[in-house]
Amino acid sequence: MTVRVRIAPSPTGNLHIGTARTAVFNWLFARHHGGKFILRIEDTDEMRSRPEYTQNILDGLSWLGLNWDEGPLFQSKRLDLYRQAIQTLLDKGFAYRCYTSEGELEEMREAQKARKEAPRYDNRHRNLTPEQQTAYEAEGRRPVIRFKIDDDREIAWNDLVRGRVSWKASDLGGDMVIARASDNPIGQPLYNLAVVVDDIDMQITHVIRGEDHIANTAKQILLYEALGTTVPEFAHTPLILNQTGQKLSKRDGVTSIFDFKKMGYTAPALVNYMTLLGWTAPDSTKEIFTLEEAAKEFSFERVNKAGAKFDWDKLNWLNSQYLHKMPVDELLEQLIPYWQEAGYEFDPVSDRPWLEQLTSLLAASLVRLQDAVEMSRIFFSQTVAYSEEALTQLQQEGSDTAFSGILNALENHQSLSVEVAQDIIKQVTKEKNLKKGLVMRSLRAALTGELHGPDLMESWAILNQRGLDKLRLNQALEK
Repeated sequence: MTVRVRIAPSPTGNLHIGTARTAVFNWLFARHHGGKFILRIEDTDEMRSRPEYTQNILDGLSWLGLNWDEGPLFQSKRLDLYRQAIQTLLDKGFAYRCYTSEGELEEMREAQKARKEAPRYDNRHRNLTPEQQTAYEAEGRRPVIRFKIDDDREIAWNDLVRGRVSWKASDLGGDMVIARASDNPIGQPLYNLAVVVDDIDMQITHVIRGEDHIANTAKQILLYEALGTTVPEFAHTPLILNQTGQKLSKRDGVTSIFDFKKMGYTAPALVNYMTLLGWTAPDSTKEIFTLEEAAKEFSFERVNKAGAKFDWDKLNWLNSQYLHKMPVDELLEQLIPYWQEAGYEFDPVSDRPWLEQLTSLLAASLVRLQDAVEMSRIFFSQTVAYSEEALTQLQQEGSDTAFSGILNALENHQSLSVEVAQDIIKQVTKEKNLKKGLVMRSLRAALTGELHGPDLMESWAILNQRGLDKLRLNQALEK
């Protein structure tokens, strides 16, 4: 058997981290077994589906490296297939036309509520006579199509994550609507029916999705059986939770994949982190790996049943590890868009040697790519703002003497390397009889506006290439 799995997002919003994590698990399982990963766009919700959301989903999966083998396949282009299945269910007596009005349904729900019963359809139109149907249609009622559910039935399956799962059919809310009323006599196919027909047609062997679909699984198993096909295996993965243990949602802030990208998380780090949201590698001490490395070891035996809490600190740590190991030229390419968006002026081609030097300086301190915007501000700005402790340092006796000595020494150098910068410090401390610590602290305060930061000599050499060191030293002398 060739493993065939699918990710089936709805284009009613941007690619969410929960959907992306489900895609990761599907991709890992498919690659582990040498199977196929299929992309299906479930766009039957005409009111809410948008082409820009579809594009966001495609771009997001591509950015994460989750390449698909087939698709994208669109449900909106497969309506005839769903209607054929509905007609089959009607012909076999597994489904029927229901003319219950919205007012009657509301009256039924209120009565159930008064009796403290769970809301459910009471199947009142399951056995209408042809004459009753004709009478309802004469009133102008348009029917929905309902699938018959036997309340005495127990639906059970062996879940790859949760083991045996069973569901009482009587808890499924009565006969299920599989098509809403429309101008077409078969109606507008709904989610549960369309999903089953698609999975049959696409020969899906394993349905891997979040645990919030468990109730749908029970309904869908009944549809698979009614349509006379083999039921696929199911794996219901744990939900992603916020810090309070609730399902992660938009209220928690960032949830869209491209929000993470905008914040400066890299695709390999983010997809690495999503792999760990509910799954543990056989070597539990190993936390950094590529998708391909994870696929070799992936199995649902090591997927947790409990929800996976989203940990920003862990994501930040993982992202920093990827950034620190990234080659300078590759890291620079990732940083350029952030600097451009910040409005920094530079030429990506002619300034490349200088930009690579700056990137090399910042690399070890980066947690997110976006951090480079603030960290590098002093290298692009003509002036510098001083912190309170930097201002205090600039007022120290001997600071002005050091600055004058450094400016004089710079007149003898067309360019500044780290080695030359170190020689200048030695020269000034000796000639002006100043302590090296004072000179270094004052120089950092003058050049960066802070008393802490990246390597001072490298920072000075980078600033010198744009003539900013002399400007800053003269600015400091005026304080």
